[in-house]
Amino acid sequence: MTEPTITQDVIAAHGLTPDEYASILDILGRDPTFTELGIFSAMWNEHCSYKSSKKWLRTLPTQGKQVICGPGENAGIVDIGDGQAVVFKMESHNHPSYIEPYQGAATGVGGILRDVFTMGARPIAAMNSLSFGEVSHPKTKRLVAGVVEGVGGYGNPFGVPTIGGEVRFHKAYNGNCLVNAFAAGLADADKIFYSAASGIGMPVVYLGAKTGRDGVGGATMASAEFDDTIEEKRPTVQVGDPFTEKRLLEATLELMASGAVISIQDMGAAGLTCSAVEMGDKGELGIKLNLNLVPVREEAMTAYEMMLSESQERMLMVLKPEKEAEAKAIFDKWDLDFAIVGETIAEDRFVILHDQQVMADLPLSKLASTAPEYDRPWVETPTAAPLADIPQCGAIDGLKALIASPNYARKHWVWEQYDSQVMADTVQAPGLGAGVVRVHGTDKMLAFTSDVTPRYVKANPFEGGKQAVAEAYRNLSAVGATPLATTDNLNFGNPEKPEIMGQFVGAIKGIGEACLALDTPIVSGNVSLYNETDGQGILPTPTIGAVGLIANAEALIAGLPQEGDIAVVIGETGGHLGQSALLAEAFGREDGDAPHVDLAAERRNGTFVREAGDLIAAATDLSDGGLALAAFEMADAANIGLTLDTDDIAQLFGEDQARYLIAVRPDDLGDLMTRAQSAGVPISQVGTFSGADITLAAETAPLETLSQIYRAAFAEKVA
Repeated sequence: MTEPTITQDVIAAHGLTPDEYASILDILGRDPTFTELGIFSAMWNEHCSYKSSKKWLRTLPTQGKQVICGPGENAGIVDIGDGQAVVFKMESHNHPSYIEPYQGAATGVGGILRDVFTMGARPIAAMNSLSFGEVSHPKTKRLVAGVVEGVGGYGNPFGVPTIGGEVRFHKAYNGNCLVNAFAAGLADADKIFYSAASGIGMPVVYLGAKTGRDGVGGATMASAEFDDTIEEKRPTVQVGDPFTEKRLLEATLELMASGAVISIQDMGAAGLTCSAVEMGDKGELGIKLNLNLVPVREEAMTAYEMMLSESQERMLMVLKPEKEAEAKAIFDKWDLDFAIVGETIAEDRFVILHDQQVMADLPLSKLASTAPEYDRPWVETPTAAPLADIPQCGAIDGLKALIASPNYARKHWVWEQYDSQVMADTVQAPGLGAGVVRVHGTDKMLAFTSDVTPRYVKANPFEGGKQAVAEAYRNLSAVGATPLATTDNLNFGNPEKPEIMGQFVGAIKGIGEACLALDTPIVSGNVSLYNETDGQGILPTPTIGAVGLIANAEALIAGLPQEGDIAVVIGETGGHLGQSALLAEAFGREDGDAPHVDLAAERRNGTFVREAGDLIAAATDLSDGGLALAAFEMADAANIGLTLDTDDIAQLFGEDQARYLIAVRPDDLGDLMTRAQSAGVPISQVGTFSGADITLAAETAPLETLSQIYRAAFAEKVA
C-alpha cells in the first residue's frame, strides 16, 4: 500500500511544529516515511513527551525512605511494611471523555488499572476526580451521565471498589471537562515488575486483546485544543472491555508468578509505539517489530494504524525465551492473544517491518529520552487584590446556598453507581472523608483521597498548589492515616500562553514545597495541557491524589457524632473569605486571594489529630464552606442536630487552612484540651451536637429540612 505524501498540512495535522519537523530531518538525514512521521508525532506530542513540563517536574520532591519507585515507571510504589507495597497513580482522560463521555471515562479507568497491575500489583481501590461545566450548559448533563456511567461500567465488572473522589461544576469547564482516574494496588515489595528491556535477542511479546483502528491518533488529539471540528475526533477515542481487562489482569499476574517476564509495559497512549520505545529506551536497547505478527481484528490495517492504535487491554513484554511455551499456555487458558512480534537488538534503532517492507527505521533514543524539551516563557500570576468587602447574609441562608449547589450537595447519585464494596475490604466508602480499604489478611488499612480547589489555584497558583497537597494531607489525617506519598494530575490550558505557563509554574512550586514539608513525595503522575476550547482555558486544576497508612484498627478514626458530643476546632480561625465557597455560591463572586497555607501548622495539627485518635469520636478537615458546611455534613451523616456558638459569618464560612472539626465525648474534652495545649496546638470549643435542629448564629432550621435539600439537590439539578 502506498503511503500518503507528507505535506505541510500533514505535518501540522500531526501536531508537529516546523522546527520539530526540521529536527526530524536533521536526525534522519532524509525525509521520514508516513509511518515514521506518525511515530515521531506520537512520541513527541505533549501527552507522551512532557516537553513543556519536564523542566518543572524535575523540581518536585520524589524521594523518601518510604519510596520504592518514584516517577518514570507505569506507577509509583511505596513501602507499607511487612514486605508489602502500595502501587498507585492518577492519570487524565479529559479530551476523550468530552468527545465520547462513556468510552472516554471507561477507558480512562481501564488504562489506570493497567498501569497498576503492569507493576505486579493487584488493584484494590479506585477514585476519580471529575470537573464539568455549568449545570445550565447544554452539554453538561449528557457529559455527567456518560462519564459516571462509564466509570461504573468499567470499574464495577472489572471488580475494583471505587472508594472516593470529587465532582465539581464551573463555567470554565463548559468546553473541556476533566476526567482524572486514580487506581492503587498491592504487591509484594520484592516482586515488582519494571519496564526496562534487558538482554539482546530477547523475544518481544504482544499480550491481550487484538489491535483495531480505535484510538488511532489519540495521544496527538489529547495534546491539542478543541474547536468546532470536535465531532471529527470521535474515532480517536478508544473502546474498552472490562471483562477482557479482568482476564488480562489474572493472566498477567499468573505470568509474572511463572518467572517468564523480563520487563513489561502497558500499551496506553500511542499504543504499540510508546510501549516499545519506552521499554527499549529504558534498557538502552533497540527494538525490531514485525507487524504481520500483531493480532488484529480489522482487515487491511496499515503499519501507521497498527503503530498508533490505542486499542485497549493490551500489554507488551520482553520474555525469557525458555519460558515461551509456559507463558503462551497461560494466555491461551485465559483466551487472550499471545504473539512474539519482535526482538530486542543491540543497535539504537526502532525497526518496523510490514509485508516484508521496512516501514520505519529510526534511532530509538531520539524518540524518547531525547525528545524535544521546551522552556516555555511564563509570567507570574498577579497578586490577587484583597477582598474588598465581606458580604452579609443570614447564616442559614448561606448554608442553604452551599448545600443546594451541585458543587456541595451530597453526591450519592454519583457514588451509588459505583461498586464500593467489591473485594469485601472496604472500611469507609464514599460519603464523608477519605476512602479506607483494609490490607487483605492484615490489621492494616490504606486511606485514599483526591483534592484540589481550582479557584484558589487561579487566584494564587503557589498557595493553591500548596493547599491541594495540604487538604489531601488533612483528609488522610482525619481518618487516622499517616500520609505516605502523593500522585498528581496537572490539568492546565495552553502552555504556549505565558499566563497559563505561569499558573503551571506557580502551582508546581507550591506543590513541591508542600510535599517536601509534609513528607509526601510525588511518586507518579500525569500532565494534561491544552485543555481549551476556542481559546478558552479551564481553571488550573492540579489534582492531588494521596495515600496514607493506618497501622491497625485502633488507629482508625471513622465514627460519627453522638447526642451530646462537643464540637471542637483544631487550628486557628481567622475568617478568610477570599475565593470562598460562600462567595461563589451565595453571591456569584470569585474575588480575593486564596487562603495562605502554613505548612508547619499543617504538619503539627495533622500529627496531633492522628496521635489523639483515642479521644476523637469523629473528625473531618475544614476546607470548602468552612466550619458551617463541615459541621452540617457531620450532623447530616449522624442524623443529629447541631448548635455552633459563633454568630460571625466569616468565622462560620471562612476557609482558613490547617483546621479540623472534631466531635468529642464530654468526658474526653478535658484530656483533649490538655494534650493540645501541651503540643502547642490551637484548640477551641465551638458548639454541641444535639437535638434535631441546626442552629447557626442564633438562626435555626430543622435538620430534616436541610438534609432534604442537601440530598436532593444534585439529582434534581444534574441528573
